[in-house]
Amino acid sequence: MTRGAKPGERRGGREKGTPNLVTRDFRVTVSKLLEKNSDNVGLWLDQVAIIDPAKALDLLSKLAEFAAPKLSRSEHTGGDGGPMQVSVVRFSADP
Repeated sequence: MTRGAKPGERRGGREKGTPNLVTRDFRVTVSKLLEKNSDNVGLWLDQVAIIDPAKALDLLSKLAEFAAPKLSRSEHTGGDGGPMQVSVVRFSADP
């Protein structure tokens, strides 16, 4: 009798894509902090922009990740790993 999981086999644990409790709690805490200080965030960004506009833009882009996380890049392929087949269909309003 062999022990352990076979390659690709999952046994227990979180479901794939489910964040652990610490990550979830951290995200909730940051979201609450941002909501509580939403009026101040704009003011703080304006103050930073006066001194260093590039830094203000950098801070804004970092905050934006909490509202809309970065999408992962993925490479798409067609059937059997070959090139994708794309069909373009044009509809005309004229009869």
